Amino acid sequence: MVLPTYDEAANIAEVLRRIRAAAGEVDVLVVDDSSPDGTADLAEAVADELGGIEVMRRPAKSGLGSAYRDGFRAGLGQGYEALVEMDADLSHDPATLPDLMAAVAGGADLAIGTRYMPGGSIPDWPWHRRAISRIGNLYARKMLRMSPRDSTSGFRCYHRRALEAIDLSSVRADGYGFQVEMAYLVERNGGSVAEIPIEFRDRTLGHSKMSSRIVAEALLLVTYWGLRDRLKPLRRPRQ
Repeated sequence: MVLPTYDEAANIAEVLRRIRAAAGEVDVLVVDDSSPDGTADLAEAVADELGGIEVMRRPAKSGLGSAYRDGFRAGLGQGYEALVEMDADLSHDPATLPDLMAAVAGGADLAIGTRYMPGGSIPDWPWHRRAISRIGNLYARKMLRMSPRDSTSGFRCYHRRALEAIDLSSVRADGYGFQVEMAYLVERNGGSVAEIPIEFRDRTLGHSKMSSRIVAEALLLVTYWGLRDRLKPLRRPRQ
């Protein structure tokens, strides 16, 4: 599991213990961007207690997408067959981990924990926030001709073959855009995507890292990718 962190001292110990309780066989790589609140030190203390946890300390805050790319490279280099990603703020329930991993073990290239299917929910969100998220996901689905109903979800499991088929150095998006881009590339490479219902809860401790810039980036990138794909058939080779 790749677990990016920045200023998650309030949550890191609990999330690591809950991961271990839900899926004891999972090794965890905490990718910390030099959190000033001491997140990395706390993670290392829990690692000494539980085992199976490593901490990658990065020199500066470089973004969620960059953290996942570094973590995926490390996991692939160590020979793992499946790589999981989830938020460190307890908005994703580690109890769902076995279901995500089982979907990949059963043949899926990517298993996404989705809020927008029977059994999925977002109990803490007001209707207008749910509407904006649903519309954004529907736009990405239609624009990119994708199957996932929740391509912005950050709770997912990849088979290594899906990641090996992607040039991670070319993936530049962050936040929501990173999640959409990765699901888009998995399907564009012929990979299969499974969806598992999840309950998503807002963090209760710490502060959200999401910003309007990240949302705008995702919207612009989805529009660009969709238009690019539609225009490709119109291009003709030079005589």
